[in-house]
Amino acid sequence: MARKPEGPLRRGWTTGACATAATAAAYTALLTGRFPDPVAITLPRGETPAFALALEGRGDGWARAGIIKDAGDDPDVTHGALVVSEVRRGAAGSGVTFKAGPGVGTVTLPGLPVPPGEPAINPVPRRMMTEAVARIAAEHGDPGDVVVEISIPDGERLAQKTWNPRLGIVGGLSVLGTTGVVVPFSCSAWIHSIHRGIDVARALGLPHVAGCTGSTSEAAVVARYGLPDTALLDMGDFAGGLLKYLKAHPIPRLTIGGGFGKLTKLAQGFLDLHSGRSEVDFDWLADRLAEAGAPAGMVEQARRANTAKQVLDLASGIALADLVARRAQATAQAVVEGSGVAVEILVFDRQGGLVGAADGW
Repeated sequence: MARKPEGPLRRGWTTGACATAATAAAYTALLTGRFPDPVAITLPRGETPAFALALEGRGDGWARAGIIKDAGDDPDVTHGALVVSEVRRGAAGSGVTFKAGPGVGTVTLPGLPVPPGEPAINPVPRRMMTEAVARIAAEHGDPGDVVVEISIPDGERLAQKTWNPRLGIVGGLSVLGTTGVVVPFSCSAWIHSIHRGIDVARALGLPHVAGCTGSTSEAAVVARYGLPDTALLDMGDFAGGLLKYLKAHPIPRLTIGGGFGKLTKLAQGFLDLHSGRSEVDFDWLADRLAEAGAPAGMVEQARRANTAKQVLDLASGIALADLVARRAQATAQAVVEGSGVAVEILVFDRQGGLVGAADGW
C-alpha cells in the first residue's frame, strides 16, 4: 500500500479532466492549426485548471493532443499515464460522438453508467468534453460535429490492476470523474468501484454477492459457493461503502468474508476497517471471551495482547470467532435494515480456513 505523504496532500486531476483538456486542445488545433499550451478547461464546480500538453499531432481533418495525468498525492494506478484525444470531423448534425481508442475499455455488461457496446467513458467526462467542444465551436463559428477518440497507451495492462475486468469492461481503462479533481487518499475511486460492481450484479439478476477484506477470504468464499467474478465485490476496508449502497440497491444475499482482526472491528461497530481509521479494542475482545465463559486468566491475557490473531490463538476451545461473526452480522444488518438484504459473516484464518460464522439465511 502506498505510504501517505507527510504534510499537506496535493490534489490531482481525473482521467476525465485530462481527456477534456486534451480534447479542447485538439479541437482548437483542428479549427485554427494551433495548439493552446497550456490549455484551460472549466470543471463541473467552476474551477479552471490549465494543463500542459505532452503530445501534439495534426493532419488532414484530424488533430491529436495528449496530457500526462497527475493524480497528486493519491495512489492512483493511472498516475503518470498519457491521456490522448484525437478529434476528427463528424457527419453534419451528429454533434459530439465518442470512440474508445487503444487502452480505453468498452462496456460489455449492463448496469454501468453507459450501456454495453459503448466506450467506457463515463457521463460526466462526456458532458465535460461536449461542453468544451460547444464553447470552442461557438468561438470559431463551427457546427461542432466531431468524433472524439480517447486513448491511453498501456491502458490495457493498467486496467488489469483495476475492477474493469470484473465489471465487464474489456480492452482498457475507464475515463472517470465526477468533479474533475482527485482528492488524495479520499478512497472515492475504490468505493465507486464497489458501487459499480453492485450495479452490474443487480443488472445481471444475481441473487448472491460477496464482499471480502482480501484475496485469501475471497478465494475461500469462491471455493465455498462457486460465485462468478461478477458477484465478487472487492470490499477491502470499505464495509460502510458496500453496506450503505446495498441498502439503497439491494441484492437478496450478501456474504462478508474476512480475517479475524478486520471483522472484529466490524463487530465493534466500525464501518471503515482500515488500520489508520479503526483499531481492535482488546478490552472489547477480552469482554467477549468473558461472555463466552473463558477462564479469568485467559481473559486477562487477552487484555494484554498485541494482535487480534494472538487473542484468537489464545481462545482455543472457545467459539470466539463465532461470537465476533454474530456481532459483525448485527452491525451489518443494522446498516441494511429494511432493504431485504440478508447478511452472512464468514471469518477465516490466514490460510483461508473457516474459524467462525454467522449464517444470514
